[in-house]
Amino acid sequence: MREELVHPFGPLYGPDSKVLILGSFPSVKSREINFYYGHPQNRFWRVIPELFGREIPTTIEEKKELILSCGLALWDTIGSCEITGSSDSSIRNARPNDISIILRECGIRKIFCNGKTSYSLYCRLLEPTTGMEAVCLPSTSPANAAWKLEDLIGVWRVIKDYI
Repeated sequence: MREELVHPFGPLYGPDSKVLILGSFPSVKSREINFYYGHPQNRFWRVIPELFGREIPTTIEEKKELILSCGLALWDTIGSCEITGSSDSSIRNARPNDISIILRECGIRKIFCNGKTSYSLYCRLLEPTTGMEAVCLPSTSPANAAWKLEDLIGVWRVIKDYI
């Protein structure tokens, strides 16, 4: 059953954020815990620590500290939409988040999208106003089972070039 939802939590960024990572819209699990990449099978919280030689965070506070201490910022492309469960392919009537506050307050050097849905919506809804091109990275979602963890880490390593 498709629901009309508004993004339930705000962006995570700090004065030292240099790279903005945009997902599409929070999954059911992320909405339940009120934080990014909440599904236990999502590999995001294994990829980022590996890139920066850190321990895998387990609490939301540890995850926040990891993101901010690595010069990253997190948010999602979509501010509100109609969606069925966690399925990106079911998204309709997407309206973008206003990422201008992050771009204004941080020295963001590059925007990366976590998956094709985030990237295509960014290109259509946000790039015309930001003027910043984004890079599409393979999704860390468990639905993207074709990508092994080691392969994701290898491709995602590019974000370090902008920190």
